[in-house]
Parts: sequence; structure tokens; C-alpha cells
Amino acid sequence: MDRLEVSTNVYLPPQEVYEFLLCFREYAGYTEHLREVRQHGDGSPGTQYELDFSWWRLDYTARSEVTAVEPPGDADPPYRIDWRAVEDIAAAGSWLVEPVDPSGPETDVTFAVEYAPQSADTSRLELPRFVPFDAVVERAKPYIENEAERLVKRVVADLEGQKRDVALEIETQ
Repeated sequence: MDRLEVSTNVYLPPQEVYEFLLCFREYAGYTEHLREVRQHGDGSPGTQYELDFSWWRLDYTARSEVTAVEPPGDADPPYRIDWRAVEDIAAAGSWLVEPVDPSGPETDVTFAVEYAPQSADTSRLELPRFVPFDAVVERAKPYIENEAERLVKRVVADLEGQKRDVALEIETQ
């Protein structure tokens, strides 16, 4: 499994950050390759999303499902939104929202995803002739990291109401 985590601080209370992140349909405006998000459900566990991606010569609709949520008041921090891919690839991830200091408004936000590229069902992809799937995966990895960084930076700008230099901590495995 490959793992990617992108973390930063947001200068708002955790509950406000958590509620903002629950509105997943807005994410299409934050990334370069995600074109549209369709939601089936109210955002609680069991809600499914169809995510239309377009990158390089590929158009693909990924399907994911919210598997668990831990909102403020229901659990001690960190608050979580967990999801998993429901077809075509073994992938799962989460948003973690945790106060930096209980007496202040600063919140630590982490977007984490684990995926197994070798588990992908390539029958739904229309790859150009003589382009092996492994080559596409290797070419896509830097884009996945860039998209995660862009997502977190744009979420911070929307939450705080303005762009700023965002210090990101990025971990890959």
C-alpha cells in the first residue's frame, strides 16, 4: 500500500473546520483534475460519492463511500471523516481534525490516503495502445501528491477567507 498524508494548521476552531470538510461536493473546485462530485446521501456513513476525474488521456469516475464520522461532541479529538473506494481499487482515507491547543482557535488538519495501485481494475480504463498500466501509475504518483497539496491549501484559503502561505507537512510511504 502507498500512503500519503498532508497536514497543516488552520486558524479556526476544530468544529468549524470539521463541518466545512463534511461538504465533500465542494472539493471539485479545489483540484485540477477532479471535474465533478455527485453525492448520494447526507454525508453520514453510507453516503456514496461519484468523482469524475480527467488527467492526461484518461477520464475516470471513482466511487467512494463514507465509512465513519466522529463529529465534535461525539468523541474526543481528533474528529474524523473516513472513506473508502467502493470499486476498481483498494483505497481508503480520512480527514483528521484536532485542536492544536484547547484554549485557542488553531486546528491541525490532516488529509490521509492509502491505496494499492496494483489492485486497480484496469478493465474500465481506456489506455492508449501500448501504454502499460504500471507506467501510468508511476506517472500519476507525483500528480496525486500535488493534488493533495493543492486540495489542502485551497481548503485553508476558503476556511480562513483569504490565501496565505500554508506550511504543509507531507509524508509518503
